[in-house]
Amino acid sequence: MIFRALRRALKLAFVLHACILRYWLIRLKGRLTPLDRARWMQRSCQRILASLGVGSVVVGTPPARGLVVANHLSYLDIIILAAAMPCAFISKKEIGSWPFFGFAARLCGTIFLDRESRQSAEKVAEIMGRRFKYEVPVLLFPEGTSTDGTVVRRFHSRLIDPATSTATPITAAALSFHFEDPRPESTLCWYGDASFLPHLWQTLKMSGYSARVEFCPTAVYTDRRAAADTTRAQILAIRERLARGH
Repeated sequence: MIFRALRRALKLAFVLHACILRYWLIRLKGRLTPLDRARWMQRSCQRILASLGVGSVVVGTPPARGLVVANHLSYLDIIILAAAMPCAFISKKEIGSWPFFGFAARLCGTIFLDRESRQSAEKVAEIMGRRFKYEVPVLLFPEGTSTDGTVVRRFHSRLIDPATSTATPITAAALSFHFEDPRPESTLCWYGDASFLPHLWQTLKMSGYSARVEFCPTAVYTDRRAAADTTRAQILAIRERLARGH
């Protein structure tokens, strides 16, 4: 397992540097649009998943625009969803200071949120309203934090409001991890006080698992609370169905 982890770590380091180099080569051709950045992120994340040895299955049709809301299990969620579709993320501001990953997040147009600041939430809502005009979905984790997969927390509706108040389509996306053996999903989840680097090392050592993202039908909502509750219920239904083996 250690040799597998070392091999993947070296491959990941190479891929990350190659992706940044590719960004600047594209940038030399001129100013990048939000779609250009999202497509760069998509191709980069597809390569990152391959370097980590993570297989992924996409069910349903990824939306071309609007708001996407998903349950949150790990930092891998961002890579999995970005590999599935060109998109921009709303992320906690701490990610922006992470070595390398924070830099890459800024390059792809991530919107950073200070979860302790009402003013930051208002600013992010304003930015979201502008981003909805582009052909690039904005992705939000309304739980506000990642979990061990045993629950899907109640969705916060404040940052869903920019979509409901502008009749912007909303799509729910259900994320899940699946092992070939009886290991629980929580084995891969990054939650609570777990440190990033030790968890990443454990992930690099693992094998025999895959990621799955299922997109629900897109809908337009006029009430943010109804949108939050309905999309959460859709995700719960998918995860419960998968838990039953269907």
